[in-house]
Amino acid sequence: MSDRRLQVFHTVARLLSFTKAAETLHMTQPAVTFQVRQLEEQFNTRLFDRTHNRISLTEAGKRVYEFSGRIFDLYAEMENAVKDMTGDVSGVLMIGASTTIAEYMLPALLGDFKKKYPDVNVQLKVSNSEGIVHMVENNVIDLGVVESPVMNKNLVVEVCRMDELVAVVSPSHQLADRDVVGITDLLEYPYICREEGSGTREVIAEYMNELGIAPGLMHLSMELGSPESIKGAVEAGMGVSIVSLATIQKELKLGTLVQLKLEPALKRPFSFVHQKQKFRHRAMDELLDFARSYCKSHPDVV
Repeated sequence: MSDRRLQVFHTVARLLSFTKAAETLHMTQPAVTFQVRQLEEQFNTRLFDRTHNRISLTEAGKRVYEFSGRIFDLYAEMENAVKDMTGDVSGVLMIGASTTIAEYMLPALLGDFKKKYPDVNVQLKVSNSEGIVHMVENNVIDLGVVESPVMNKNLVVEVCRMDELVAVVSPSHQLADRDVVGITDLLEYPYICREEGSGTREVIAEYMNELGIAPGLMHLSMELGSPESIKGAVEAGMGVSIVSLATIQKELKLGTLVQLKLEPALKRPFSFVHQKQKFRHRAMDELLDFARSYCKSHPDVV
C-alpha cells in the first residue's frame, strides 16, 4: 500500500476538506481525490460520506484514520531513532507566526537557525494570532508563534519573551510632548487599530476591560492589517494607535513617530504553540531548543 495514499487520506480526514488538504499538501484537488479513491478501492469500501458539499468519515474511515495516526507516529519514532544515531538533522518544518512576530522577530532567529542546520527546510505561514492557533489545532503547521493568550488547553503553550505595547502619535500631534499617557487620554482622538482576530487587538481590548473601560469608547477610525500600515497612518497624522515597542525602533530613530508610555504599563507574552505529540521530528525539537536559547540571549530584541 502506498504511503502517499495514506498520507493524503489522513490529511483529508484531519481537515475534513479535500480543498484544504490539497492546499496543505501542495497538490491539486483532483490529485487528492484520486489518491483517496485509490485507497478506497484498495479497501473495497468508502472511507468518506460526501453530502451537500461536506464530507464525514464512515465507520471504516474512522478506523483507517485511527490506525494511520498510529502508523505515522511510529514512522516519526523510527526516524528520530535513526537520526539520533547518525546525528542527522534535516527535513521540512512548517512554522506559523502572527504578523508582528513574523516581521520583527523570526527573520533573525530563523536566519541563525538555518546557518546551524542548513539541511532543514523551514517554511513560514503568516496570519493573525487566531489564524495561527487554528493552523496548529488542525496540524497544518508544526509550530506557531503568537502574541496573544491561547485558550485551547489541549495545546502546549510556552512563553518565549515579553513584549511591551506603547501608544504612538505623529510628532505634530497634541500629545507628542507627553512621555506617559493613560487610555482615557486617547479616547478623544481618532484611533487606528488592527483587524479582528489580531493578537494585538485582543490584548489591548483585555487591557481596557481590566481598567473598566469599554473598547467601544475608542473613536475607531481605521482597521488595518499590519503594523507597517498602522505606522504609516499614524505618521500621516490620521490618528493615534497602540503598537509593539519593538516594531517602531526605526521610526523613533528617524523621528517620524513619538512613543508614549502607557500607565499602567501594557505587556504581553510572545509564545510558542504546538500539539501535545508524543513523538516529533528531531528538527522540530532542535528548532524549539534553538528558539528558547535565542529568546534568552536576546531578551530585549524582537
